[in-house]
Amino acid sequence: MKTPRLTRRSALALGAASAAILAEAQVGAAVPSGAITAMPGHRLAAMIAARQISAAEVMAAYLDRIERLNPKVNAVIALRDRAGLLKQADAADAAVKSGAALGPLHGLPHAVKELSPVAGLPFTMGSPIFRGQVAKADGLMVERLRKAGVVFIGKTNSPEFGLGSHTFNPVWGTTRNPWDVTRSAGGSTGGGAVALALDLVPLADGSDYGGSLRNPAGWNSVFGLRPSLGRVPNDSPDDWLTSMGVAGPMARSAADLALLFSVQAGFDARKPMMLEGGGEAFRAIRPEAMKGKRIGWAGDLGGAVPYEPGVLETCRKALTRFEDMGAVVEDAVPDFPVEQAWQAFVKLRHWQQGGNLLALYNDPAKRALLKEAAIWEVEGGLALSAFDVNAWSTVRSGWSRAVAKLFQRYDYWIMPTSQLFPFPAEWTYPKEIAGRTMRTYHEWMMATCLVTLSGSPTVAVPAGFGPTGLPIGLQIAAPVHADAECLAVAAAWGAANGELLKRRPVLA
Repeated sequence: MKTPRLTRRSALALGAASAAILAEAQVGAAVPSGAITAMPGHRLAAMIAARQISAAEVMAAYLDRIERLNPKVNAVIALRDRAGLLKQADAADAAVKSGAALGPLHGLPHAVKELSPVAGLPFTMGSPIFRGQVAKADGLMVERLRKAGVVFIGKTNSPEFGLGSHTFNPVWGTTRNPWDVTRSAGGSTGGGAVALALDLVPLADGSDYGGSLRNPAGWNSVFGLRPSLGRVPNDSPDDWLTSMGVAGPMARSAADLALLFSVQAGFDARKPMMLEGGGEAFRAIRPEAMKGKRIGWAGDLGGAVPYEPGVLETCRKALTRFEDMGAVVEDAVPDFPVEQAWQAFVKLRHWQQGGNLLALYNDPAKRALLKEAAIWEVEGGLALSAFDVNAWSTVRSGWSRAVAKLFQRYDYWIMPTSQLFPFPAEWTYPKEIAGRTMRTYHEWMMATCLVTLSGSPTVAVPAGFGPTGLPIGLQIAAPVHADAECLAVAAAWGAANGELLKRRPVLA
């Protein structure tokens, strides 16, 4: 592969984000591949479109980095053949030279979370039941990525069927945290988060039911957005009874988060419960002016949610940065029984997730291959009547109204992205937190699950590092449908925390 060259024009276009890396480079000198992979995704896309750098150079730089670092963390899976990917990148460059209309992500390498189908790529959902399965068509969100111009390089790892916020499965193995490879990467978008943290991809898509775009973002010190329901189309077979699960973006910066979300979001007539409008408006997000903004700090929700020592302290200290920007931070807990809300989440998840897996459960041969959490969800759903689902949905409505009432006083509602720091990768899940026994495989994610239950869009941002040097994040919730406000507050956070965002994982 020909070594990439740096022209004066492209050196100027790299901007402040890559200035330190390129400071010693001379005009005409080779561009270090690390300089390419460290660039923001939105800048890379603009440079490819402007012919300031080639898609082939970008592809080669990312593949080199994946080859070097991915074996240590297992974030990118089902990687396609290098020669074929470089050929596709050459085709992307040819399209630029021809003057063809380009999508906003034209030429960028991209790996899709293993829970979404990409035509021609493996689609196992981490389950041995589907080992060897190859997708015949793109999913709805993937269609948008393809139209936007990405080159699909493979997939990112996820737990089996996305169950649990720890990324391991019997098909692809365990994804490890780049800040400490003995620790969990989080999940279920663990592969995407790790790939971003190590600059293995410029952008990462994911999904979130109980915290899958928030916990791994926090544990890898990147950004993740859980959008409002109906903002991004999903591949659910049911068009009318809307799941609490959503698809959304993950990125290394708020600007990149907004770019990917602008591609993912927007009405699709095939999904009648979607919100009206396109996604382009989310691309031009400006940092929120925080002076005078009111922030509610959830803490441990009045003692209802247990936290590992150091988590609340690290996150509350991080909020002083908002206070320095002129925001007012106060303790804020919804006026609703937290345990009752939690039980509503558990029961409704049984119904929704268990229903998706029921056909597999009903086949004895396939049931034997299901993970314990999957069987538990199905059997929990089988114990519910239709009237039970209606009753628990009413409880959910009570919780969401209580949270909405908070937003009459506060602009944002904030809590940690997880109740503990990354735990050992060999664990299935933590069995207790601060001396309290976890009753389910996902109770250690209660804080993110309760935000899911509210319907609020929520952005995860890096908060800092705990006593042992492991990262944690803040989840910043906004009123229902206030997705743009989530992106704006993330941009403000990024602008005020440059030094924090420069900190790199051990492996990087």
